[in-house]
Amino acid sequence: MEKTKVLFISQEITPYLPESHMSKIGRYLPQGIQEKGKEIRTFMPRFGCINERRNQLHEVIRLSGMNLIIDDTDHPLIIKVASIQAARMQVYFIDNEDYFHRKSTLVDKEGAEHMDNDERAIFFARGVLETTKKLRWTPDVIHCHGWFTGLVPLYIKKAMNEDPHFANSKLVYSVYNDDFSQTFPESFPEKFTLEGVEGSDYEGLTPFNFQNLSKLAINFSDGIIKAHPDASGEIIDYAKNSGKPFLDFHDEESYIEAYNEFYDQLVN
Repeated sequence: MEKTKVLFISQEITPYLPESHMSKIGRYLPQGIQEKGKEIRTFMPRFGCINERRNQLHEVIRLSGMNLIIDDTDHPLIIKVASIQAARMQVYFIDNEDYFHRKSTLVDKEGAEHMDNDERAIFFARGVLETTKKLRWTPDVIHCHGWFTGLVPLYIKKAMNEDPHFANSKLVYSVYNDDFSQTFPESFPEKFTLEGVEGSDYEGLTPFNFQNLSKLAINFSDGIIKAHPDASGEIIDYAKNSGKPFLDFHDEESYIEAYNEFYDQLVN
């Protein structure tokens, strides 16, 4: 019997970014799932504050070189990789000079949110999916962590629903307490729309803020997880009312086992 394949798309992973609730799950969940006999791939953004030399990142030439067009501008897609030796796992990084070379993550050193976070999220989501296809790897489960991954479910279910790499993939979206305060520009839907995505897919979810982007992700996911005890009550209620499989919060001792069983329920 073939191993179940799980694609992890994470906003934060330690040790590449400082330890947080999300970055620790980004680091230890893939390892735990791999140890339970599943095959994994893991992606995160190559934020400019990540020390490439210390973490031994290197470019994967065969995966790089594609251009993604966002708002009529070409943005080269660069793929880097590093290994977490203790876990026997690799992490792939989505990189681009325009979006990921500033020495910060989603906010600057004064704490102000970057004005192009909307485009950065589009580039990241599309970059992960295009790279997964280049790897010729077909995930059974795609697990998204953090709002920065919020467009992935829409793209899988609408723009790539007939692509053999993703046609049978089950989408899991984890809800954290990673709220942001900005409202994305009115042009955001125009920027993220690909062939297969229609206005009706996000009807009633504009303007795009943290709540509405999270609801969009939930609408196109197959299962939702409350991944942080302080996750937004409004979004958790929305997830529960969707009628989709929902997994409540689990602590560090039990979450890997619970998530593993949740994947199995969705796939089988």
